[in-house]
Amino acid sequence: MTRTVTVVTAVHAPAARYLPEAHASLADQRLPDGWDWQWVVQEDGETADVAPYVPDDPRVSFGQGRPGRAAMARTLGLSRAVGEFVRVLDADDRLTPGALARDVAALTGSPGTGWTVSRALDLLPDGSTVAVDDGPPEGPIARGTVLAAWRERGFLPPVHPATLCVRRDLLLALGGWAALPAAEDTGLLLALDAVSPGWFTAEPGLLYRKWPGQATAAAAHTDVRERAARAAVVSDRARALAALEWSAP
Repeated sequence: MTRTVTVVTAVHAPAARYLPEAHASLADQRLPDGWDWQWVVQEDGETADVAPYVPDDPRVSFGQGRPGRAAMARTLGLSRAVGEFVRVLDADDRLTPGALARDVAALTGSPGTGWTVSRALDLLPDGSTVAVDDGPPEGPIARGTVLAAWRERGFLPPVHPATLCVRRDLLLALGGWAALPAAEDTGLLLALDAVSPGWFTAEPGLLYRKWPGQATAAAAHTDVRERAARAAVVSDRARALAALEWSAP
């Protein structure tokens, strides 16, 4: 029986042109024997602008829905996810060679580990890459570690949430991505950190594209009031989960 990693991508029209590159990075993945990937592409909207860029591949599932930003699009896409592990891939980013195999190794090698992240490299417009943060040493991430470091770093996570791969059941138990206009991936990461140990892979697993149209480049993303509100919500959620003293099996 084939085991599956579901890669979930939220996309809107401005980033649709990057989907073929994201797909090429998926097609280049070499998974362990008995494993394959599924790509769930969910448009944040119902336009005619994204579908032409969706590759013709039986492993790709494309859907649309009312616009509500990335958190809602990804969570809607989970309705079509068949994999036991779910990997995030933003529409404008690319996986590095071997990224999915390393995710599978981290989660199957440590049954008590609920999620895994890795280093990421910034992908610049000229095609060059830059390492921006070394991250922690490779190995286990104890519960509560990410929240503590996030606070110390002024609400910046110590690991890149866009590299997340998580057990599907755990992702669903936590309600998917945080219902926020931004930092929805950080909100999920801190919730996972509150209930389950993770794993950090030192080898980069993602090329994180830097371009003017990306959501994190918008002025609203750094609005002081909204940023404070987002931080309060994700922090309180993580503390509330930790206070329950519930841990993922």
